[in-house]
Amino acid sequence: MISIVYSCMVIGIEGYMVEVEIDISNGLPGFDIVGLGGTAIKESRERVRSAIKNSGFKFPSKRMTINLAPADMKKEGSSFDLPLTVGILSAMGHVDPNSLKKSMFAAEVSLEGKLKPVSGILSMAVCAKQRGLDNMFVAEENADEAAVVSGINIFAASDIMQAVNHLNGNCLLKARRSDIEALFKRGASYKIDFADVKGQRNVKRAIEVAASGGHNCLMIGSPGCGKTMIAKRIPTILPVMGFEEAVEVTKIYSTAGLLPKDLGLITNRPFRAPHYTISNISLVGGGHAPRPGEISLAHCGVLFLDEIQEFGQSVLEVLRQPLEDSKVTISRVNASITLPAKFMLICASNPCSCGYLLDEEKECRCSENQIKRYLSKLSGPLLDRMDIHIDVSRIKFKDLENSEPGECSEEIRKRVERTRNIQIDRYQGHGIYTNSQLMPSIMGRYCSLDRKSGMMLKKAYDTLGLSARGHDRILKVARTVADMDRSDDIKLDHLAEAIQYRSMDMRMRHDI
Repeated sequence: MISIVYSCMVIGIEGYMVEVEIDISNGLPGFDIVGLGGTAIKESRERVRSAIKNSGFKFPSKRMTINLAPADMKKEGSSFDLPLTVGILSAMGHVDPNSLKKSMFAAEVSLEGKLKPVSGILSMAVCAKQRGLDNMFVAEENADEAAVVSGINIFAASDIMQAVNHLNGNCLLKARRSDIEALFKRGASYKIDFADVKGQRNVKRAIEVAASGGHNCLMIGSPGCGKTMIAKRIPTILPVMGFEEAVEVTKIYSTAGLLPKDLGLITNRPFRAPHYTISNISLVGGGHAPRPGEISLAHCGVLFLDEIQEFGQSVLEVLRQPLEDSKVTISRVNASITLPAKFMLICASNPCSCGYLLDEEKECRCSENQIKRYLSKLSGPLLDRMDIHIDVSRIKFKDLENSEPGECSEEIRKRVERTRNIQIDRYQGHGIYTNSQLMPSIMGRYCSLDRKSGMMLKKAYDTLGLSARGHDRILKVARTVADMDRSDDIKLDHLAEAIQYRSMDMRMRHDI
């Protein structure tokens, strides 16, 4: 007898439906799985055999052939344990085959027949809905995550017998539902706040400009001046994530196996801060079975590189293309996948090797050549992609002793959201949402300058030795400053502020 069960595999962060075909026939006892199954799938034979026996069923002493279709695509993972088990029981006559026609199954099984969670369940649930299935059976720990997808019944079973009883109509499971509004309320708070940051008014202003336009930012300052503290609080002032963004971020974390057990949907913007010893693959993603890297885990949030000069040169260079395209394509011999990577890049740097070149109290011990060599670790192309460079000065004692709290993140976020809404309305039909995404083809339309402003930009271009990309970055930041000021036109003071945020260009140009 032949039985067909629907399951799913995840490639990148997208789910692809797999038909699990089971044929049980007379002949020498055997249990063969074909269809390019990976090691975990080959090992599933022993898990499934023991699970069926320990659930009270007799494992058939016949020839059993299982095909995973499409057979030309590599399959990985333990999520096929449950569909294999249910399919075998159906072929044996223990499960009504009609109950399998509109259902997807995805879970690992233990030797005693318990269901265990698997990674990527949200992507699988989305796939099930897109393919027109009505039901999905998962482990209890995966139920909240899968239930985020509306329009499909999610049934959570603790063991094989629960799933079998439901399929046969003996003891029905209750479909799991998810309260999306409650999930967003639950995750809408942060443990940190911008009110904790003392002083640094100019830095806070620059960070607000960066958040308002989605601009990348480089902070330069001596050790202990608060660069890391400020960077960690940037997600708290970014606009609240929409449902589609939250689902996309959750799919990434679920696929990577990093989704917290008690969290069905990630609603706070990610903040990733990898160590400078990170490898290229860990940063951009990849591996034998390509998985998301840090830039994808920072999608819709912030990627923070502290002490950027300490990162390997090749690691920094692989960031260049994702920063332009907001995605990364990983190519392998048998597959090519594209992962989302739309993030704000925030970098922190000391101004020199000892860190005290800009310090007002401590004297720098570096020679001029050492300073040049240290600054040269930042390549020109990468520096061009940093829209805002801001010097972070030492915090003054009177600011530390000031007991009055600073402006809270919520108030800053309201202004950021207002500015972002202006950009969303302006760029309708262009496929972009922030000023940082402005394309050369439409920059002339939205970033036009009057004669005085044009002369100022020309002088800055010549004085700082800017590239064409640096020129465009200044215009994009100026457009954001104008939006924050609710101005339709870029005025002279808006452009002046944008040029001011190129301190690293000035330093590199004048070897200071």
